[in-house]
Amino acid sequence: MSATRDTAQAADLLTWYDRHARELPWRVSPAARAAGVRPDPYRVWMSEIMLQQTTVAAVKSYFEAFTTRWPTVSDLAAAEDADVMAAWAGLGYYARARNLLKCARAVADEHGGVFPQTLEGLRALPGVGPYTAAAVAAIAFDLPETVVDGNVERVMARLHDEHMPLPQSKPVLTGYAAALTSQGRPGDYAQAVMDLGATICTPRNPACGLCPWRTACAAWDRGTQAELPKKAPKKRKPTRHGIAYLVKRVDGAWLLERRPDSGLLGGMLGWPGSDWSEEAPADAPPIRAEWKTLNAEARHTFTHFHLRLTVKTALVPMERRPERGEFVEAEVFDAGDLPTVMRKAFALTTG
Repeated sequence: MSATRDTAQAADLLTWYDRHARELPWRVSPAARAAGVRPDPYRVWMSEIMLQQTTVAAVKSYFEAFTTRWPTVSDLAAAEDADVMAAWAGLGYYARARNLLKCARAVADEHGGVFPQTLEGLRALPGVGPYTAAAVAAIAFDLPETVVDGNVERVMARLHDEHMPLPQSKPVLTGYAAALTSQGRPGDYAQAVMDLGATICTPRNPACGLCPWRTACAAWDRGTQAELPKKAPKKRKPTRHGIAYLVKRVDGAWLLERRPDSGLLGGMLGWPGSDWSEEAPADAPPIRAEWKTLNAEARHTFTHFHLRLTVKTALVPMERRPERGEFVEAEVFDAGDLPTVMRKAFALTTG
């Protein structure tokens, strides 16, 4: 594909984007951008961290809550860890919340509250990988960086009728994307390709008749778009088992335990529990009590495994002291601050 044709294709996509860009709470519209409105790097960065492995629909309310409560990166940097982790609860992949705080504090402490305006400077920030750095560089600072997410991979695989399966094809698809990246409007272009994948070049039933790249699309020409992108077979997820201990004190307080910073649900408050393993879990109650085992399990799927939690409940007197964890008073306790799997366990006690 020639450079001239690449440039013409980018222009076709931008014309489509000018008419059909999605309205998103973190986005500056192409019309506003043309009028001189510049995106806030903090909001761009925040949205990109939240959108990792999560849908736009799920992120919108979290993004609005975070940016209302902490409107600048310096505000977020000054926040209490526990407040941020509680606000993140339910969004999943909790290492992102820890990295969010680390990055905000690095920007506030080392860069005067101003995000670096180069790809290298962004890559040096904690928790900012190649994709996020490229997205912030392009969208916030209009640098001609190549931004490749799942939507872009799908578009490129179909556009070039690329049958090499993911993840092996990632470098090839990135090369295709780089050749098309607009030098004149890289920020709008990066968002345009993602919008094309999210709204037209969808995983199932792509709306090829509405696509501005239809006539240039090799997969459409050969009728292979429904097959692409191809993916290597997924490994079977193992199932791990554990026990969650839900202890209520007679005054209504609940026994909670903060998980270690490293590992799954790191730094989050949750129910004391056993280890999670593929073997039958060893009983490890956090307090002396008469335990009742519920008939239902709390089930949850993480990236690499399925989890089944046996839920045990107990009511204890005021004077009983736990071996680990602390009681949270009833008026302070909010199940909505817990990670999703912990909320599922709690729901079994109230359902």
